[in-house]
Amino acid sequence: MKFDILHRTRYVYATPVRDSFNNVRLEPPSIPEQTVESFLLRVLPAVRMKHYTDFYGNWIHHFEIPEAHGYLLIESQSRVITHWPQPIAEDAKLCPLGKIGEVAHIERCFDYLQSSRFIEMEADAWRLALDATDGQTDVWQAVLAIMRFTSGFLKYESNSTHVHTHMSDVIKDKRGVCQDFAHLMIGLCRSIKIPARYISGYLATETASATHAWVEAFIPGVGWRALDPTHNRQIDETYVKIGHGRDYADVSPISGNYRGTLERTMEVEVKITAAG
Repeated sequence: MKFDILHRTRYVYATPVRDSFNNVRLEPPSIPEQTVESFLLRVLPAVRMKHYTDFYGNWIHHFEIPEAHGYLLIESQSRVITHWPQPIAEDAKLCPLGKIGEVAHIERCFDYLQSSRFIEMEADAWRLALDATDGQTDVWQAVLAIMRFTSGFLKYESNSTHVHTHMSDVIKDKRGVCQDFAHLMIGLCRSIKIPARYISGYLATETASATHAWVEAFIPGVGWRALDPTHNRQIDETYVKIGHGRDYADVSPISGNYRGTLERTMEVEVKITAAG
């Protein structure tokens, strides 16, 4: 499928601010599962940007605005063709769960087995993971079981959490949004030594046109496989990936700081349309 994606964020400050430093992670990568035909990033007030990849391979645009300004507009336009692989059979047996400890020696998996800013390897998560995977002997089957458990354990409730909500709070309150579903599933996977990472991107369906978060789990012999615990399914061609990291902190669309008032408004608009 081919999509045109407009992502616009506008900040308006109560009084002018200055010395604004920002990192923008909105450029989707060209990977085997998707091809980026074009990407354009516009910032107002006009700035000169630096473009590089971070430790995890995500594209970052960095810019600075030292002068006083009363607003900030960040707008990206992407055209992406998706061609995600066929789902793995739900009853497939791919790797004995007893061998999962061997992946700790794979360099690309190490970071995704540790605690991170919003995900902690705590006793509650370990107990939930054991309950979710009771009787499972295969890594793939265990991952699916954790996804199903997460989907049933949490209630989706808009505005019930914020971008800085920790996984431990999500476990207590049993509610959240897609970011929280992803954090919980990742925490449960890591608790039983299955590498898992946080994915930032977009979901385009008849009922949704928005930023979204899901999970990629590492299956020995197969590689990273993407699952969406919010919707309890493997992802398909309606998903566009922007980046991945240990949790939301590594792939937040916009991060930065400035000098000045804390009083501001923020408006975010995401529009995804099928391209001909």
